[in-house]
Amino acid sequence: MKTEFLDLLLTRRSVRAYKPDPVPEALLEEVLRAGTYAPTGGGRQSPVLVAVTDKAARDEISRLNAAVMGKDTDPYYGAPVLVLALADPASSTWVEDASCALENMMLAAHALGLGSVWVHREREIFDSEAGKALLRAWGLPETLRGVGSIALGYASGPAPAPAPRKDGYIVRV
Repeated sequence: MKTEFLDLLLTRRSVRAYKPDPVPEALLEEVLRAGTYAPTGGGRQSPVLVAVTDKAARDEISRLNAAVMGKDTDPYYGAPVLVLALADPASSTWVEDASCALENMMLAAHALGLGSVWVHREREIFDSEAGKALLRAWGLPETLRGVGSIALGYASGPAPAPAPRKDGYIVRV
């Protein structure tokens, strides 16, 4: 395994504060492309990746996500781009497939000098009537369910130090 790849894995951190600077289209395209090369069960490519760069749409998704928590904050930490990972639950590996896509995109973002963080509650958003209305507006099937998302942008500060690895993380049999 190449040292550069291991370094990428070991230095990626969740970013929870972003600059308002837009993400260049070429970088966003690379991040999204990385998501499409994630492994999927049976090669079915079940996820649908929705890149949200429109501020009004981004703010609406943020509002819906915060409402799930009963809060009035931005769960996406001010990131200018959201990438939603949705999938059709008719595929037996829909959660795993979309999760792999999210991880690929977070690693690609780090390799490209962008910050990211996985954000939850997309399942609740897209199971709701408001979420189904968004799917209809975007021309997507209402059968899609949310798995997760990433906030994406330029970090507004240095990456945090990694947490110590827990005892018993690895068991050898």
